[in-house]
Formats: sequence, C-alpha cells, structure tokens
Amino acid sequence: MTEQRTLFENDGLQPLAARLRPQTLEEFVGQKHLLGEGKVLRRLIENDAVGSMIFWGPPGVGKTTLARIIAHRTQTRFIDFSAVTSGIKEIKQVMEQAEENRRFGEKTILFVDEIHRFNKAQQDAFLPFVEKGSIILIGATTENPSFEVNGALLSRCKVFVLHSLSKEELTDLLQHALEDERGFGGQKIEISREILETIAAFASGDARSALSTLEMAVLNGEVKGDTTVVTAETVEQCTSKKSLLYDKNGEEHYNLISALHKSMRNSDPDAAVYWLARMLEAGEDPLYVARRVIRFASEDVGLADPRALELAVAAYQACHFIGMPECSVHLTQAVVYLSLAPKSNALYVAYESAKKDALTMLAEPVPLIIRNAPTRLMKELGYGQGYQYAHDTAEKLTDMQCLPDSLLGRTYYRPTEQGTEARFKARLEEIKAWKKKQK
Repeated sequence: MTEQRTLFENDGLQPLAARLRPQTLEEFVGQKHLLGEGKVLRRLIENDAVGSMIFWGPPGVGKTTLARIIAHRTQTRFIDFSAVTSGIKEIKQVMEQAEENRRFGEKTILFVDEIHRFNKAQQDAFLPFVEKGSIILIGATTENPSFEVNGALLSRCKVFVLHSLSKEELTDLLQHALEDERGFGGQKIEISREILETIAAFASGDARSALSTLEMAVLNGEVKGDTTVVTAETVEQCTSKKSLLYDKNGEEHYNLISALHKSMRNSDPDAAVYWLARMLEAGEDPLYVARRVIRFASEDVGLADPRALELAVAAYQACHFIGMPECSVHLTQAVVYLSLAPKSNALYVAYESAKKDALTMLAEPVPLIIRNAPTRLMKELGYGQGYQYAHDTAEKLTDMQCLPDSLLGRTYYRPTEQGTEARFKARLEEIKAWKKKQK
C-alpha cells in the first residue's frame, strides 16, 4: 500500500511508459466512448460527481492513469492500494484514515489495482465505507467483474469498460513519445512511420507494451553521429516472441474457446485455425483444446459424419503422446476436418430433451419386460416376462415397448438430412414404419 502524495513525478530513470503517463484528460489516449466531449465519464469528472466505480479492461489501456487523473482533477486525496500485497488489516487502517479525512471535509479516492485478486472477506471490508461515503472506491480489473467482484460491492459501483487502443491511437502515441521532452524529444531518432505502425500492431492495444517496445528499439538502435537509427530489423529482434494476453482461468480463456467452437460450427476453417493458434501460442494446454474438440465432434457433427469423433479422439491421443509444439498440426487437422464436416446437432438435442424429461417427470420404474431376472424371485415377480430377443427374428426387430407408459410415443432423436445422418434417418423411418405395421 502506498499513498500517492506527489503525482506524476518525472524521473529520468523511470521507464518510458512511466515518464509519459498522461497528467490530464486532454493528454489521455483512447476511451473516446467514455471520455469524449459530452460522454458520461467525462461529465462526471468535470462536474466533480465521481462515485465508486470499476474500470474493466485489458492491460495497458490506462486504468491506473485514469484513476490518478480523476483524483488530480477533483482535488481528492489519492491512495494507491494493491490487491496483491494488502490484507484486511491494511484495508481497515486505510479506511480509518479515510473516515478521519471525511470528518474534516476531505474526500479520498482509494484505487485498488487488480481488485479481482481480493477474496470475498477482503472485498466485504470495503462495503461499509463505500456505503457511508468515507471513500470513493475505484477498482481496476482485467477480469469480468460479474464473476470476480462480490455482488454487494459491484451493485454500489458503476462499471466502465475500457477498450484496447486502436493501431492508429498507438501509432500516434509512439509519435508523441518521439517528440515529447519527457520521452525522446531531446534526441535525434530516425524511425519511419511504418515501423511505428509495426510496433503498434505488435502491442495488441496495450499502450504500455507499445512504449516499452519503442524504448527497447531505440536503446538497441544504431548510433550514427548524434542520430539513433531504428530499422525494421532492430524492431524484429525486440519483438521476437509475442506475449499474448491470456489467462487460463479467466474470461479470455472462455472467449477464445468459444470463438474456436463457433468458427468450426460456422464451417470457417480459417477462423478456427486462427483461434486455435491464439490459444496454443499463449500457452493453453493442448489436451484441454483436444477435449473440447472431442465434444464438438458429437455435439455439432454427430452422425452426419461418424468419423469425426474417431479423428477427434485420435488428435487427443496424439497430443497426449507428443505434446506441444509438435501436436499443433494434429489439432489443426482435427479442427479443419470438423469445420468442413456436415453439421448436425441432433444428438445434442436428443439428450437435452431426454434429460429434461428425466429430471422433471415422474421417475417411473423400468418396464418389467426389459428387466433382467438373475434370481428365481425376480422371475416369479415377472422380471423379463415377455421379453423378445431381436436376434431371434428375421428382421432383427420387435415391437416391444421400452419406454415407460407416461413417455410412450416420445421422440428424442430427430435425425437431419446432413451427410451420413441421412442414411440413419432413412433407417429409422423404416424401423418406425415396420413397428407401426405390427400394431
């Protein structure tokens, strides 16, 4: 926990991103949907009507910076609080100080970075002080607050969603860094706009990452007299391995697997392979992806192509045998195959319909005719009496009733005309016609 007394200190030893931290709303880059003229958050700040809020967005989009600007703009005491290093004891100490400040008419903004890392008890400790106005709580999180912030606390905070910066916004920010005295304005740097755009694209919407990459490129540039020349080769060396935004337990994990699943369902192999690569290159467990691919093979392809399940299981086994990075090609084979396969969700619909009846209707006993009778008592009670052995008939069919009386005539599996399933549909229609004829 640190109290920010002197805002926006300019230390030449600080990283470029820290030296260029915006001090005013006018300097702030991005988030026009919140901070543009007349937009809601800008009006709240300008009218000094800021209440407790949560900033939700990816890294490097200005969550911490915006909180500091608000404190500076509204002349409010600013306390920077880390969810990583602080516990309930520290929370209570800060709350007591904030309550004391309130009695003397001074407002306190408590900024909590990574608020999703606080457990329920820690989050609950803020509640009474937020309710009576001792503090204005500003939390920052990269995780969906609906899942990570207690409902009671979330209901007392306005959630603002911050977006990744666009390539154009980042390119302009990098150009500003070259011109501003706090950045490289006092040096002669030779770098093309095209190279700045390359750095911006590499940063994937993260201003801090973009500025850090620029700083590394300049430090590794070729010095020619009083000029530092930054070439495409220099930048390539500084960006040899991209660190993708990914949390195996967070929302982005589910967003990406959803994107993969829905791309395959939409028969788009290019999109499916892209989302697969995004997951694997970010460090996802290939066996997790393989398990989801196996599920897809039955849920979305099913009997339209029975080989889909075989290939998906084979891909899982390949991943288990050889691991990453070699198994990426096996998953690609499965993903492309499933994308191009005919689609049917008839098996999924069949089970969900049957599950609904199994859970909501009277749990009738199994009909006696299809019960086993391993003991004499069971035989005397009628277990298995009248059972018809299908293999004893020429058609390999009987008209025996297998559903409980209350579900007689219920249809769960409704095959489609897609791919191989058309053959299963024709066969099912033959069976039903034969049974109807017997009655």
